[in-house]
Amino acid sequence: MTMINEKERHSSKNKDRLRPRIESELLVQEKDATDAWRILKIMSEFVEGFEVLRKYKRAVTFFGTARCSLDDESYKQANELASRLSKSDFTIITGGASGIMEAANKGAFEAGGESVGLNIKLPREQGPNPFTTDSASFSHFFSRKVMLSFASEVYVYFPGGFGTLDEFFELVTLVQTKKIRSIPIILIGREYWEPLLAWIDSSLYRKYHTIGKEDMQIYHLIDSVDEAYDLIIELVEKYCKVYDC
Repeated sequence: MTMINEKERHSSKNKDRLRPRIESELLVQEKDATDAWRILKIMSEFVEGFEVLRKYKRAVTFFGTARCSLDDESYKQANELASRLSKSDFTIITGGASGIMEAANKGAFEAGGESVGLNIKLPREQGPNPFTTDSASFSHFFSRKVMLSFASEVYVYFPGGFGTLDEFFELVTLVQTKKIRSIPIILIGREYWEPLLAWIDSSLYRKYHTIGKEDMQIYHLIDSVDEAYDLIIELVEKYCKVYDC
């Protein structure tokens, strides 16, 4: 009887020692499965995004806040500019949500043009607007950002929040480091952009010497729809002569 008890006790101790190892291995396997699924999901987002974008040859991407209303001047400008560009055979691409994105999609949609939305799934603010003729939806900001960064022949930035500024600095960095071609970047709204551009000039260029003077020529600051339209047509014609677009 004693021997049996001793054997049972010994077996129980071995099981107790093995349990953490088994549980740890199961957790690793579960994590690996989760990581593999995440990778596949990211890959599917890239595939879907490129499948959407490859259909459009000459395009303009609009960036700007999702929080402006129909009565805001920026909304009206984005709507008018997108409409005019759409009538000149440009596809209009946005983040697909409300505010400036909705304004641009609406301008293209009502002009009978191609209106594309590349939406991000968020708890609030990012529901898709109803003015797109084609769309894709993303769970990851970085995969959506790649799509937006390679989507167009010109990029237009209206006033916006962290997301707009993130996209602006991302694109400027890609042009500066020659990871992408020197693509036209248009900033609309002097009151909004001038303080930031002045800081870039005074701090990054003059005080800390972290950028070159030529880096501040990557983007163009303007204030009106007429000026924006004329500049876009001019710059895209030059760009497409070089890159055959």
